[in-house]
Amino acid sequence: MLTWPDYVVLAGSFVVLLGIGFGLSRRQRDTVDFFLARRRVPAWAVCLSFLATEISAVTIISVPATAYSENWEYVQFFVGSTLAKWAVAFLFIPAFYHYDVTTIYQFLAHRFGQASQVTASLFFFVTRLLGSGVRLMVAALAVSILMGWPIGPTLALFIVVSICYIATGGVSAVVWTNVFQALMFLGAGLVTLVFLVTQIDGGAAAILRVAGEAGRLNVVNWGPAPGAPDFWRRMLTDPNIVWVAVLNGLVGSMAAFGTDHDLMQRLLTVETRRESQWTLSLTPLGTLATLAIYLSLGAALYTFYAQHPQLPVSRPDEILPHFVRQGMPAVLRGLMLSAIVLASIDSPLGSLSASFVTDIYRPLLVRGRAEGHYLLVSRVSVVVFGLILGAIAYFFSAFDKILWLAFKIAGVTFGSLLGVFLLGLLSRRRVADRANVLAMVLMALVNLVLLVLSETHVLEFAWSWLVILGTGGTIALALAFSALAPGRPAVP
Repeated sequence: MLTWPDYVVLAGSFVVLLGIGFGLSRRQRDTVDFFLARRRVPAWAVCLSFLATEISAVTIISVPATAYSENWEYVQFFVGSTLAKWAVAFLFIPAFYHYDVTTIYQFLAHRFGQASQVTASLFFFVTRLLGSGVRLMVAALAVSILMGWPIGPTLALFIVVSICYIATGGVSAVVWTNVFQALMFLGAGLVTLVFLVTQIDGGAAAILRVAGEAGRLNVVNWGPAPGAPDFWRRMLTDPNIVWVAVLNGLVGSMAAFGTDHDLMQRLLTVETRRESQWTLSLTPLGTLATLAIYLSLGAALYTFYAQHPQLPVSRPDEILPHFVRQGMPAVLRGLMLSAIVLASIDSPLGSLSASFVTDIYRPLLVRGRAEGHYLLVSRVSVVVFGLILGAIAYFFSAFDKILWLAFKIAGVTFGSLLGVFLLGLLSRRRVADRANVLAMVLMALVNLVLLVLSETHVLEFAWSWLVILGTGGTIALALAFSALAPGRPAVP
């Protein structure tokens, strides 16, 4: 059970978080301050901020759970993800700085027209709210286990804290709280791993032996040999085969990092294009360190409970918070609890507000007002999106297999987003604005149907192909529809 030293550590974390937000509130004079921090954030801080946003509570809870119940094959996605980061750094970021955008969907307006911009922004709202709802639910579930609270009040606490510091401090508060969050979950994870190793008979050597013999340390899934009778069926239905996993990591992460404004917003707060590119290029080092810690935690937890079969265990998705509550001493328990809480509080409210105000409210609904008006609307938007996010997270509290759920949600729309961005970046063909919209909507519907059929076992189809299919389909359909409708001339 939690003790007063644990609550002191957690309370101290909240004080730091809110102090950063309120301390930066006086610097917010207009939407450039609120959404871009006037591009004055140091590159090292943005690097840690990106890491904190990329990792989230899904990683802290579900990666150890996956290593505990399955293996380390998640590393295959990391390889593809790293390649995707380098592609985004040298393909997407130069275009965003060239057009001096506040949100990345403004690039689509420059390249194709306002309909593409608004559609992409709406896709971002849906994808980010649903995906972040999963992340928030993960953390709330873990904290409710640790603290013995109902899930509802736990979610409410997270939403209130998020609204307070983001609505007051804007993206500057987001970045600097992310720095604190990243240091917390790296430090807490490492401390927890060291403590856990000391509780295992035989230490690290025992983990390698016990977890290894159980297949919990397997990294590469080679799948069937080419020419095998089930080769193509396995390739289409098993997302963990190395070739599929790396390809999905590449395409899916390119969509996540290049077309999701929640992640890209951080990279637009540094002064120059070159700084932004180097920042993104170096983030795989932080991701690798985080994965090494939390995958090792999963293997260590498997070994610990294999050596102590008399101890009660929980379902895999709750195994880390279960151990933290049952097996860790005071203060260390509070440190890990704080890491989980802080990772969950990193929400997309700032980027959602930026996209709503910049892509929809200012150009379409209310034009020509003073900056003070748009700054107020930005803060109100943070509150509204926070309430929506809390409701979505509560809905997802009944789901399990949480790590893959977040990826499946993103797979429905990320392909459409990546397809239209790649058209703008790589093609100089005449593509109609309306053709993009129709292609994006159709492919999102196709992917949604495929996902439902796959989840209900009507059709054998791995969710990992959704982004790949959506990307290729959106490009092909947009080009085909453009032959039937007048387009906007290509931008040199």
